[in-house]
Amino acid sequence: MELGSLLKGLEFTCVRGNPETEVTGIVYDSRKVKKGCLFVCIKGTHFDSHESALQAVEAGAAVLVVEREVEVKRSVTVISVENTRYAMAHIAAAWYGHPAGKLQTIGVTGTKGKTTTTYLVKSILESAGYKVGLVGTIETIIGDLHIPAGNTTPESCLLQEYFSRMAEAGCDAVVMEVSSQGLKLHRTQGFVFDYGIFMNLEPDHIGAGEHADFAEYMACKRLLFRQCRVGIVNGDDAHWEAVTEGHTCQIERFGMKEGNDLCARNMRLVRKPGELGIAFSVTGLSHMEARVAAPGRFSVYNALAAIAVCRHFGVSYKNIEQALPKARVKGRIEMIKVSDDFTVLIDYAHNAMSLQSLLLALREYEPGRLICLFGCGGNRSKLRRFEMGKVSGRLADLTIITSDNPRFEEPQDIIEDIKAGIDGSGGRYIAICDRREAIAYALRHGQAGDIIVLAGKGHEDYQEIKGKKYPMDERVLIADILAEGI
Repeated sequence: MELGSLLKGLEFTCVRGNPETEVTGIVYDSRKVKKGCLFVCIKGTHFDSHESALQAVEAGAAVLVVEREVEVKRSVTVISVENTRYAMAHIAAAWYGHPAGKLQTIGVTGTKGKTTTTYLVKSILESAGYKVGLVGTIETIIGDLHIPAGNTTPESCLLQEYFSRMAEAGCDAVVMEVSSQGLKLHRTQGFVFDYGIFMNLEPDHIGAGEHADFAEYMACKRLLFRQCRVGIVNGDDAHWEAVTEGHTCQIERFGMKEGNDLCARNMRLVRKPGELGIAFSVTGLSHMEARVAAPGRFSVYNALAAIAVCRHFGVSYKNIEQALPKARVKGRIEMIKVSDDFTVLIDYAHNAMSLQSLLLALREYEPGRLICLFGCGGNRSKLRRFEMGKVSGRLADLTIITSDNPRFEEPQDIIEDIKAGIDGSGGRYIAICDRREAIAYALRHGQAGDIIVLAGKGHEDYQEIKGKKYPMDERVLIADILAEGI
């Protein structure tokens, strides 16, 4: 493709060479350079690929896109732009023929609930006959193809490739998680979302390599509502007005409080063998009865967000009512049938905020005992360990401390940090370092009415130790333990 076509609509300067150069591909990883490609120099957390410009040219790159001066031989075409990540997103969209324009695009952002909401939207739309692609934390789904995720929001080149493959596969729509990092790094530029959804905002992802402070975190979330046609926001969240400040889209609000366009009323807890759920009435822009097979007020917000966007697709109330309870998300309050006497669930809660939200929701079901099994990741904040221990010690009747992804730390050292948090809360606990043994202990000591939470791993099917990932899927562990007899 001719370079000029890829640069159409971008502000740039041709520092040297020919803007009519033919390009054979788009690359931002110097290890993947091929003859005749366009190489985008981007600055990452640990490495600036401007330093690899000469290497890329020697490997055959015909064009360099840069945001600062680089020293290379004269025969290469050099394009200077203000921000190479922003430019890369637009170039990638052009390379793949602007595939987002062939799909209805739905972006979901927020601190919590993104993953579940995307699966709810997919479930509802597919029940109405739409073919829907998905991009998120767990996986990318294109038809029957499931691709494990590397990032919540992929780099723009990969994202545009996914859109192109979805369009070719006959998808009508795509629903995707839009992370604050994805917005900050311009991964979703090059197209306009048809619908942008805001779930909630709480302090998270703040620190080295992420966001400098909460203000920056919020500012990044805000970007979605300057890049979508319809914004659908949680009107109960304290930050919704700040997040939508300067928006360029139509705004609709959902929630449980008065003043929202779509409201949940008359919430009822649902408890069946192997299932915890919640039912509620929907009023406002839609009128219907709804039920989700997941506990907690946050599950109602997730469902409301999905209903709010799907009504724009003309989905019937009957389709929504049937699809919501059937939606399942791996590792997100995932119920695992073990016994009719007690309930076992797997969840990705891996920080104090998400663990507290989960345990408070489960407390509403008045369990005989609430048992929380978790560990914490190595080479991560020690404060997180203390805080998670404190939360579990306060809200669970018994905490089983175990190993998560110790990485390059000793598992027992991490356990000691968690203990310090629990000791301050006065909660009961037992420490079993081996996660399989810890799960076996929880299952073998389950009593009638108990709710047992395996927290932290969620959809992950591995354990990372000393730089290596070992297979470890909690569903498999549970099946093995049951086969042995509990």
